[in-house]
Amino acid sequence: MTAQVQIAGHGTFSPGQAMAERAARYLPGLPMLVLDLILLAATIAAFWQASLHKSGTTVALAWLGAVLAVATVGVWRGLTQVVPGRAHVVQLFGRYQGTIREAGLRWVNPFTIRIAVSTRIRNLESALAKVNDADGNPIEIAAVVVWQVRDTARAIYSVDDYTDFVAIQTETAVRHIASSYPYDGRGTGVLSLRDNADEITQRLSAELTNRVRAAGVQIVETRLTRLSYAPEIAQAMLRQQQASAVVGARQKIVEGAVGMVRLALQRLDEEGVVDLDEERKAAMVSNLLVVLCSEQATQQVVNAGSLYQ
Repeated sequence: MTAQVQIAGHGTFSPGQAMAERAARYLPGLPMLVLDLILLAATIAAFWQASLHKSGTTVALAWLGAVLAVATVGVWRGLTQVVPGRAHVVQLFGRYQGTIREAGLRWVNPFTIRIAVSTRIRNLESALAKVNDADGNPIEIAAVVVWQVRDTARAIYSVDDYTDFVAIQTETAVRHIASSYPYDGRGTGVLSLRDNADEITQRLSAELTNRVRAAGVQIVETRLTRLSYAPEIAQAMLRQQQASAVVGARQKIVEGAVGMVRLALQRLDEEGVVDLDEERKAAMVSNLLVVLCSEQATQQVVNAGSLYQ
């Protein structure tokens, strides 16, 4: 039966023959170690007795010693030390027999092959990639991925090298995400790489999870470590950002100045400080806006004459 994994934007991916991890059969290792030491002592004793006798029992003792030696080697070869954070995939004559995850000294069939697989959490930092974003602007982007092996059978048998598989799929997912969104939303509310980092990393994690599921790998977390415009357009984009910032600041200044002028005219009218006609109100508004919106400090001019002169 062939398993197919859906990959966002790229159809389905077939990892070959689907295989799920299962527990392998094993015996406690310490009793088998004691048995192996007993067999070793018996082997030495058999050969020693064979060397002492000159009768026909020598051949029998020699054969007994040989059998005990083979048994000693077999028991010793079946001993497997499993450390925390590492599992052993057990394979017998090309067939998957199961996985040993429980730490300690274990004993399995001595004819099996044990393949060690690290189940610890790992970090992978992708190479710095130059990609065109959704607006066609070249950007440089890199990410760090935290992952670990969850299914050792898939990691060993579904892909050729699961570490290389994760690295290549990480680079592919980062490039796909970078080309799907603009670098900067420029205040339009569109999802962008710079303004919506949390949402982008969540989508990157979801896409990468789909891509590496075939290898029995779980994605713990992803984070963007580098995000910038490419050097050839960085200065131009910087000037554009500066211009946008100046326009935004000017807009805020004008909004604040208009509010202050409105408040001043309202207070003068309510408290009856001075009675201004429409022409004088317009002049006052003009002067206040010049003072409030000017980038440089203004100089006060005192009018000692009549208001209407």
